[in-house]
Amino acid sequence: MASTADETQTQRNSSLALERLRIIVDQLEREARDQLPTERELAEEIGVGRRAVRRALDVLEAEGRIWRRQGAGTFIAAARGRAESRIRHLPELSNMFEVMEVRLRIEPALARLAALRATAADIARMREISEKVATATDMDSRELWDSSLHRAVALAAGNTLFLALFDVVDRVRQDENWRHVREALRTPSSQRLYHAQHEELVDALERRDPVAAERTMRQHLLSLQERLMLQTVEGHADAE
Repeated sequence: MASTADETQTQRNSSLALERLRIIVDQLEREARDQLPTERELAEEIGVGRRAVRRALDVLEAEGRIWRRQGAGTFIAAARGRAESRIRHLPELSNMFEVMEVRLRIEPALARLAALRATAADIARMREISEKVATATDMDSRELWDSSLHRAVALAAGNTLFLALFDVVDRVRQDENWRHVREALRTPSSQRLYHAQHEELVDALERRDPVAAERTMRQHLLSLQERLMLQTVEGHADAE
């Protein structure tokens, strides 16, 4: 069984690989190049193991940014709107409650738009990602796939500026210390609830029901916020 230190390093490597690969994909798109280097070359360039690169590539493929052909390599998918810059110091200046306040105002609106604009392929991709969230066996996978699902909704909304805002908030949300707090809040019952809410959201999107999609996303985020607030209150009580 892996030690806590090993698990933390794996999580850090996967997040680093995903962040760096997004930058690499952006650069290749600007240069009008359509193929990524091999996994081995990417691992050497980023300075992580090939497992971390594969996990990050899985997320990018699920998001529709890349596609892979066995024996041929990994290729850039058609460019789609996204934020160009990364705001790196916000985790130091913000906190999880601010993140939830912003998410509660942005993501329900994104869900409403996605219900009107998502394609059948978008819906199918979200269902696949939702299952990956539900069946993930470690914190690293849960975090990566959960983020990917929410980003898939943001992408399907079809609004470049909204997507840029989502990317900024999600980058702040992925701060390593906050990830451990969220993992501590997860229980078997909460994970079942979150999966049910994810499925209900995708169902609403598939039905083209913007009101239900917006309501379900808000309820999901409120569930997360409630557990965060409860944990904070209990933590303060324990410290007294």
